[in-house]
Amino acid sequence: MSGRKGGKKRERTFFDFTLLFIVIFLLCFGLVMLYSVSSYDANLNYGDSAYFLKKQLASTIIGVVVMIFVIFADYHFWARFAVPAYIGSAVLIGLVLTPLGYEVNGARRWLNLGMSLQPAEVAKVGVIIFFASVVCRLGKNLMTSRSLFFIGVAAVIIALMILIITENLSSAIIVIGIVFMMIFVASDNYKEFFIIGGVGIFVAAVFILLVQKGVLTSEQSYRFARIEAWLNPEAYASDKGFQTLQALYAIGSGEFFGKGLGQSMQKLGYIPEAQNDMIFSIICEELGLFGAFAVMSLFLIMIWRFVVIANNAEDEFGALLVVGVMAHIAIQVILNIAVVTNTIPNTGITLPFISYGGSAVVFLLIEIGLVLSVARSIRYKN
Repeated sequence: MSGRKGGKKRERTFFDFTLLFIVIFLLCFGLVMLYSVSSYDANLNYGDSAYFLKKQLASTIIGVVVMIFVIFADYHFWARFAVPAYIGSAVLIGLVLTPLGYEVNGARRWLNLGMSLQPAEVAKVGVIIFFASVVCRLGKNLMTSRSLFFIGVAAVIIALMILIITENLSSAIIVIGIVFMMIFVASDNYKEFFIIGGVGIFVAAVFILLVQKGVLTSEQSYRFARIEAWLNPEAYASDKGFQTLQALYAIGSGEFFGKGLGQSMQKLGYIPEAQNDMIFSIICEELGLFGAFAVMSLFLIMIWRFVVIANNAEDEFGALLVVGVMAHIAIQVILNIAVVTNTIPNTGITLPFISYGGSAVVFLLIEIGLVLSVARSIRYKN
């Protein structure tokens, strides 16, 4: 029903309640699953079955508060901090090498700044804001050799810092994927991107073939060891393939409807750190394929909402912010599920909103805040 005031059409702002509901549901579901998955390990090692739940809940509350602030701030405001966001991300990654950095489970990826912080998560948000601003500034000059060289170098610098300093391959892949997707969407010529994608697939296939033939071995790199375990997990059942095999056992034993919430056997010490990157396997075991498909469906609906918001955004900067967030979450979900099902080698990547990780959930909620801020700028007339 149309309404008029003063003879003029009245504009109303849009708010994506569907996206907000999905995020809230995934957060709540994640907390429930986290407690189910981690309670045994937490009680065994910390004497408190809710140890991981309490830490994640505190981070989630902080993230929600920050998300609300970001939602109601004009997203154009963040364009002013594009360069500081990029430089700040690089500095934080570099600080991992200082006494502020510390190691968890053999990986030095965190900073102790009075609270635990993973710089790679900060970098993902920084990269989204920085490259959204850069692409807008370049405009029609985006696809020139000079512009692409600058973008490529800027993206590779952050990705290499994440890879070399924190030894976090999955986050480095995500950063490159975010930039690639943002440039792809902003470009009007897709030929170069298909060529780059084809070359990337070819190089990956060559690496896998060389590992399979024994030319590249685990003695040369632990990443080659992961490929060996991926190709033949049974041969490394007591070592590198142990986690993958246990995850597959969990998925298979869940059948269609699962064993029931809290009834997993694999979480009882069989899958190391199950609350992190392998939590999807416990979802499959406890809730079955039905639960797994339900979770994947929610992520698909989330991606669809991102597409709707990006298509209707007020300007290119807003659209690119949404595309960057969409690329981040989509790539991370795909990689996590692919790792758990042994479709790709293990990269140690978490499932957004569900896996344990304080820094991850806070900065994911900041990204959702950016998307909903862009959505609020959309106006339609009655």
